[in-house]
Amino acid sequence: MQKTFIHTFLSRALILILNFGIIIFATNVWGSQGKGSISMLIADLAIIGFISNIFVGSITYLTSRYKTADILGIAYVWSVVVGISIPLVVHFAIRPVYDLRYLVLLSVLFSLLTSNINHFIGKQDIAKFNLYTILQQGVHLVFILAAFYIFGITSLNTYFITLIACYGVLFFVSTLQLSTESKLPEFSFSGAVIRSMFSYGWKTQLSALMQFMNYRLSFYFLEVYRGIASVGVFSIGVALSEGIWAVSRSLSTILYSKVVNSSNQLESVDAAKVAIKLSFLVTSFFVLIILCVPAEVYTIVFGEAFYQTKLIFMLLSPGILAIAVSNIVGSYFAGVNRLQVLNIKSIVGLAFTVISSVYVIPRWGIIGACVVTTISYCLSSGILFWKFYKGTTFKVADLLPTKAELTFVKQFFSIGNK
Repeated sequence: MQKTFIHTFLSRALILILNFGIIIFATNVWGSQGKGSISMLIADLAIIGFISNIFVGSITYLTSRYKTADILGIAYVWSVVVGISIPLVVHFAIRPVYDLRYLVLLSVLFSLLTSNINHFIGKQDIAKFNLYTILQQGVHLVFILAAFYIFGITSLNTYFITLIACYGVLFFVSTLQLSTESKLPEFSFSGAVIRSMFSYGWKTQLSALMQFMNYRLSFYFLEVYRGIASVGVFSIGVALSEGIWAVSRSLSTILYSKVVNSSNQLESVDAAKVAIKLSFLVTSFFVLIILCVPAEVYTIVFGEAFYQTKLIFMLLSPGILAIAVSNIVGSYFAGVNRLQVLNIKSIVGLAFTVISSVYVIPRWGIIGACVVTTISYCLSSGILFWKFYKGTTFKVADLLPTKAELTFVKQFFSIGNK
């Protein structure tokens, strides 16, 4: 588990570097207006993804319980249906999106690719999971640079076209890999499998969607009250803050994969305790480092329009630390199928975000969005952590590192330096 964590963390660090390479390129070429348009379409894509994940998201949990072809066949069909129908509903019934064609293609291809990646996690093949999460950023960055510098395509559409190509290539390659271990053409649409996938999937995605809205609802309020450029500025601060979650997401992925394949509850709780502690300590360390970076550095990197980036990060950092812990606890509850706990904390956080955003964001803009987001993060995380505290043997003292764990951290950094 320690070796897997090290590899996963290093892959997340590389993903973070590649992602910021894309962000820096986008902000310097297309500015805050262009970055705002990108952020809004990606937010729409993520919301559609939650509907796709009603079946796609349950693959990890059910991989050890059903045949690969059975669950992937259902997930593929659902991905195509949702990826086409939901963007049409959003575009014509709710509001026009940036480009309907891009949203449809991205929705379908991203869900298909996610189906394959979730299967790798269910098989505890974390190496392939790490590889494809890195390639999503790496291939996209290569395609953008090639389109811009080799083919001379400089419009904002370049971002979306290259992302479509990236998802398409990776889905094709990952499907070839899966076909070597399973007879994918022999799909079987079993009613029992469909019911199992739906029963688990809608519960997890309801919670995940509400939590995502806690993360992104401020984007929509800012767009309405302050314009798309303010979304671009705010999104950089959010991206920087959420980049700190590399450790938490690495640990939560490993923990979830371990818990869903384990029948020993005490072992799962112990693993969660270690993951919580590591996530809290290492995330705190990285937050302090970023707080030491002068504000002028962000304007040099991203441009003059992003002078508020450090202030945004400072206001969001308490909530970022809270989410770093709750990501781990949430993975534990999802792994043991206690999904009602996740729904409760997400409902509370979302309710606070909606009610407070209507009053705060029109008056205080980006700063108000930061305050609302941070309080929402802390509130929902506090509920989740309290449930874990009351339902297990966890104590606050368990956050303090033991001698063995300090030795592990030392080994982690020595291996990382090699």
